[in-house]
Amino acid sequence: MARQLDEQIAGRFPVGRRLRVLDVGMGRGAQALRLARLGHQVTGVEQNAALLAAAREALGREPEGIRERVRLVQSDGRDTGVHFLPGSFDVVLCHGVLMYVTEPDPLVAGLARMLAPGGLLSLLVRNGDAPAMRPGLSGDWAGALAAFDTAAHVPRARPDTDEETPVRLGTDVRADRLATLSATLDGIAAPLHAWYGVQVFTDTVPDGAAVPEDLRALLAAEERAGRTDPYRAVAALLHLCGVRG
Repeated sequence: MARQLDEQIAGRFPVGRRLRVLDVGMGRGAQALRLARLGHQVTGVEQNAALLAAAREALGREPEGIRERVRLVQSDGRDTGVHFLPGSFDVVLCHGVLMYVTEPDPLVAGLARMLAPGGLLSLLVRNGDAPAMRPGLSGDWAGALAAFDTAAHVPRARPDTDEETPVRLGTDVRADRLATLSATLDGIAAPLHAWYGVQVFTDTVPDGAAVPEDLRALLAAEERAGRTDPYRAVAALLHLCGVRG
């Protein structure tokens, strides 16, 4: 996903430009810190106090020059209008958040309002067009059959790693369909510019599995599949990039 995001940024903004980035639901701050290291001014918003504390701790380990480029705010992602003026950011990220929101349209509209003209909106969502893929490939036939008739998804247990978003075990989360979100982006004047699949082949890898020796090949295969039909359409996650008109 980071490679996909960098590709979109490079295609929209001049090389070397210091961008104003808003990361809503930043979790432990993996993307926020990565973009700050690249020279951008980053504002991270996170509601969960434990995750925000972890992000502050990680930020504290960075050199002073990077720390000065990052601002952290504890808030709900739906309150961006309270903290920021419309058009304040060049790039807005919202990764792994919409799946926990019952009504995503108001949140997405609020995020789009934060973008300057020509700004980039990056959304990472659970893929509602392929809910049966994980249980089916795992041999859970009953789960696969049930998944055809629901937009909910129950996250599997994950170890406590440096992931961007909280994992609420045993809690159903929503999944979004590409066509529905595309229509939403059209309606808020940030039409879909590009989309990718994320975790096409690796979604069924057991938690705690060792990192493979051929990691570079794995990432290359995932990256290729994430931009290639029909593979990207059945990925576990979708990465949507809209551009503010």
